[in-house]
Amino acid sequence: MPDFGIHTVSLHEASGRVLRQSIHAERDQPPFDRATMDGIAVTGKALENGERRFRIAGIQAAGQAGQTLNDDTDCHEIMTGAVLPVGADTVIPVERISVEQNTATLEDDYMPETGQFIHRQASDHAQNDLLINPGQRINGPDMAILTAGGKAKVQVAADPKIAVIATGDELVDVGEAIENHQIRSSNDRAIETLLFDHGYHAVNRSKLRDDPTAMLKQISQLHKDNDVMILSGGVSMGKYDYVPAILGKLGVELVFHKILQRPGLPMWFGVSADNKPVFALPGNPVSTLVCLLRYVIPALHYASGQTANAPEFVSLAADVDFEADLSWFLPVRINNTRSGRKAQPQPTNTSGDFIGLRGTDGVVELPRGANHFPAGYRARLFRWS
Repeated sequence: MPDFGIHTVSLHEASGRVLRQSIHAERDQPPFDRATMDGIAVTGKALENGERRFRIAGIQAAGQAGQTLNDDTDCHEIMTGAVLPVGADTVIPVERISVEQNTATLEDDYMPETGQFIHRQASDHAQNDLLINPGQRINGPDMAILTAGGKAKVQVAADPKIAVIATGDELVDVGEAIENHQIRSSNDRAIETLLFDHGYHAVNRSKLRDDPTAMLKQISQLHKDNDVMILSGGVSMGKYDYVPAILGKLGVELVFHKILQRPGLPMWFGVSADNKPVFALPGNPVSTLVCLLRYVIPALHYASGQTANAPEFVSLAADVDFEADLSWFLPVRINNTRSGRKAQPQPTNTSGDFIGLRGTDGVVELPRGANHFPAGYRARLFRWS
């Protein structure tokens, strides 16, 4: 897989993109000793000496420069998030004091600890500490870190332009009149949505008839205009399965064709002379989505520089038998129980039964070489999103 490259974008444009630079702390966090409660700032020395009444000498609000506490018998009123005044080292919550005639008095039974309710400077991290490694898809917490780090612009993976191509004379789009011998073109929209869910938004859809001359011209142009092509249908051994031959004419070098799995055995993958990946997926909807989830999306993540997540495993909630000498990708619904997460098998009627995927969370991979998988078997899970 080629690297899609790096773009520098504004922070506003970075949400959901794959970070391609290391992020270091602009300064200490917190950059000062800060109060974590509303109340008064005092010295621990005064408390240790038995002082219970403090003259209010000032107010330290959040956003103000730090003031100085000049006398152990004084205090400053302080707000959450404010700089701790120089000389103070303890905060007494406002709930534990009473204020009268500019004097704060501690409750009789309240025994504060020196140093309490202070978020110490650099206790989260120090200036120049590494905060985020490249390869992270930028989420909400990451955005907070980038913003606090003063990053107005960041380097991210370029968003690849992806052509999603559905092939077949039988396909009719929504909103168009349909005959009894035709079906709705659902694979292209399902692929687009799954790509969106995984962070790829520069997607355009096309629907091609089973005309090899027209397909050659159209696929050639789509290859020129995009970074990645994902085709659905026309990759098996039928008389009208033109896709492999057309890709060969376009100079796409075959990497593999067919995988010993169900569903999705006919999958085709190659790389063009322009170093662009081409994925040709089986046309049956369940096969299409399984191959997209298991192979295409991880490949896109890799080319984007995204750090791979640790594999996720779940326990089967029921026995499963599978006779074929193939790996099986079984749709499941995940239930959280007291004994852990359980994967309830939801097998589809056929690889064309996309309605059977309703309510599932993803698929588990049951490896080739075994025919019986008992309840409790730990299987790798691939989530739809």
